[in-house]
Amino acid sequence: MPSVGPRQPCPCGSGRRYKACHGERSRPAPVLRPFAGRVDEPDLVALREFVPSATAPLTLSATHLADNPDHADRRIILGTLLPQAAAAVVRDDGEILLAMQTLVSGLDPAADLAGALLAALDAKPGSVVDGPPASAPAAVERLSGGLAALPRLPDLLDPAPLEITVHPGFAWWVPSSDGVEPSAEVTASLDRANATVVPTARLGSVPAAYWCSPGDRVHLRWALPLGSAGPDVSDVSEEAVLDALARVSAADKLTVGDGSRFVGSFRADGLVVPVWDLEPDADADSCEKPAAQLWSVLREALADPRALTSQERRVRAGVVGRTLTLR
Repeated sequence: MPSVGPRQPCPCGSGRRYKACHGERSRPAPVLRPFAGRVDEPDLVALREFVPSATAPLTLSATHLADNPDHADRRIILGTLLPQAAAAVVRDDGEILLAMQTLVSGLDPAADLAGALLAALDAKPGSVVDGPPASAPAAVERLSGGLAALPRLPDLLDPAPLEITVHPGFAWWVPSSDGVEPSAEVTASLDRANATVVPTARLGSVPAAYWCSPGDRVHLRWALPLGSAGPDVSDVSEEAVLDALARVSAADKLTVGDGSRFVGSFRADGLVVPVWDLEPDADADSCEKPAAQLWSVLREALADPRALTSQERRVRAGVVGRTLTLR
């Protein structure tokens, strides 16, 4: 947890004073960056917070497979959202669907995901894993080792980055069956779910940037890395990212194409996610080259050791003022 005074707002975003929230010694603190250490941390945050429908196959770590050789042949798919917001589903053929987005989360989303995955690995085919999160405060308080005693998703997975596929709907919910049409109930459920999907596309030129079109607006949302900003920036902090955004904005280069406008950022799982309004006819392809150019400029700004100028500090205040914390 960041250094904070007892009467200041709690960093967890509850709106309460720190001393009345996580400042109590008996209350475990939430994990602010649950996916830190993963190369694909920004994409995991995006899948959890704002990508409506996407999947990625998961590979279990060599350490886990050495201890659990019976899991070697299990097919596991990480998805954004499952029917009824279930934490995981085990299909009749044993394939596991693991959800990033659920109705309730605990103190550590990575521990919740690991708990759901382990439960699914032990469940019978045709089962739904839909219990309380593994890191629910009441459950953590009963553990002698606290949160540290819980397995976490990065511990269970191979460290290679995920291969993410963004989908226009939730057809991936239904297993492919040769010549067998889904029932009318399943079709109706899919139609209702598909109607809620915001058109979304992942850019290929930069990490974890997603074009989306909610209604008559067009946006680019970009989960910026903190731990792997590039070969010339080995590790950066949230404050350094805000400084870099201010430098680039002051130079009038904080753009992702003609007509784009930086409208602010939100904090999600410890990362800064800038958002741009785009021209109404802008598609994902039109953002690729400007985003790659901006990524190069941002990396240079992140590597700049100089203190901000007075103008850049004024711009930074505006950047911070347009930042919303998701909780």
